[in-house]
Amino acid sequence: MSVSERVSNRVNRMKRGVPFSINGFYALGTHTSVQKAMSRLAKGNIIERVSKGFYVRPKPLASIPSIKTTASAEQVAEVWAKEYGYKLVRQGQEAAYRLGLQTQAPVKVIFWSNGPSREFRMGNEVVQVRHISEKKLRWAGKPEGTLLRGLVVTSPESIDFSSILGAIKRLSLSKEEALSVLRKLTEVSVLQGWRNKLQQFERQLAS
Repeated sequence: MSVSERVSNRVNRMKRGVPFSINGFYALGTHTSVQKAMSRLAKGNIIERVSKGFYVRPKPLASIPSIKTTASAEQVAEVWAKEYGYKLVRQGQEAAYRLGLQTQAPVKVIFWSNGPSREFRMGNEVVQVRHISEKKLRWAGKPEGTLLRGLVVTSPESIDFSSILGAIKRLSLSKEEALSVLRKLTEVSVLQGWRNKLQQFERQLAS
């Protein structure tokens, strides 16, 4: 079986609408032969190149099967980060808005990462990835991480106890869990300016 056939067979097993990296195909032949096979599949509209080294099998739109969709810019950014082992979290302004700490929604979709800064585009959708300090990327996927990123872009003077209670509610934290999160955050260097306020909130919550 030729490299082109092996690549085609594996592509046909990839889930539609989910981006994938070409790196997983290099075991099937030389880099040049795999790249040529991918290029032929892209020209034949079997796959679509969504970023350098990343492709997707178009997915028919459920309501109009003749129209095919690919992937969102966010999906491509997430697959890129996973492929290279980078951390990827929503920017602090997004976290602050979702927690009710700020009222203005971010205009742009921006992620923070320990990987290189770059931009992903899919049609009119644009996602920016910005390299940032590891200290602001802690606890990815955890409530304390979301609160950390929300606080780091918010002034302590603008937040009162009711705001923190609202954020705790949105994070679905119990009283014990919230106290544990607040204690953790008081020890984080990037929130040094928040330390007194966080300790105050902890006392109020515990009382």
